[in-house]
Amino acid sequence: MNRRAFLAASAALTATAQTGPVTAAGIIERIKKNVGVAWREQTVDKVIAGNPDTPVRGIATTMMSTLDVLKRCAAAGRNLVITHEPTFYMHEDRIGSFADNPVFKYKTDFIREHDLVIFRFHDHWHMHQPDGIALGMMHDLGWDKNVVNAADPSDFTFPGTPLAQFANEIAARLNVRSMRIVGDPALPVHYVATSWGYLSRDPGITLLSRPEVNVLICGEAREWEGVEFAQDAIAAGQKKALIVMNHVRSEQSGMKECASWLKGFVSEVPVEFIAADEPFWTPSLRRDRAAS
Repeated sequence: MNRRAFLAASAALTATAQTGPVTAAGIIERIKKNVGVAWREQTVDKVIAGNPDTPVRGIATTMMSTLDVLKRCAAAGRNLVITHEPTFYMHEDRIGSFADNPVFKYKTDFIREHDLVIFRFHDHWHMHQPDGIALGMMHDLGWDKNVVNAADPSDFTFPGTPLAQFANEIAARLNVRSMRIVGDPALPVHYVATSWGYLSRDPGITLLSRPEVNVLICGEAREWEGVEFAQDAIAAGQKKALIVMNHVRSEQSGMKECASWLKGFVSEVPVEFIAADEPFWTPSLRRDRAAS
């Protein structure tokens, strides 16, 4: 073989290698390179289930990898599932005493039988500039023109829309079924701070205590922390309100944003967003029963 033929053969072999199936580990490496922040050693962002060397047929991003979501991913041929929240019922996804639980076993068996790989993408998607969850929520709510600082889309201003109308507009845009509100329905909404997902005691109290903030929105909160503080602030004469959306709906748009972001550097396989269902429903009570 002459030198020209050798080089051509080498190029052909290289092209073949480059066009081989992409693995879950390969996609994860691209995520790490493109997220724009240094990858932490201590993080929940890792492969939670499945073999990282699995060839990827398709990618699904989701807010929470519930069994229902995993069934829909498998049916759609999306075997790399990128989830924001845990798969196994606690923040660190530790299995612990769940190993023999029949629900846990059913879920892990389903993951194995359908050759799924589940990758948690929580810490670094929040660390992305701007925060990927906050960016997606702003886009889906249509609040791009209301943002105070586009580099940190967490605060927004409004022209005094009454609280009840404001909350109804959020519920309609995001299809929220189980929103709960603390505050006067007629309160004019002027300055909104957001803390998507779980709201702990701090920063919850700190955010709602800022003098310019009259409405704080979160996904969920303990009722003896931020919720009680909001009640007390109102009882103390402050014009404040708290909107508790529910955790799934309060971050879901951010994982829709994640699918769009992934398409910027993943082209070999389909990428789509698969929504997690809101877990709650509320009863429609007759007025006379509600009053009794």
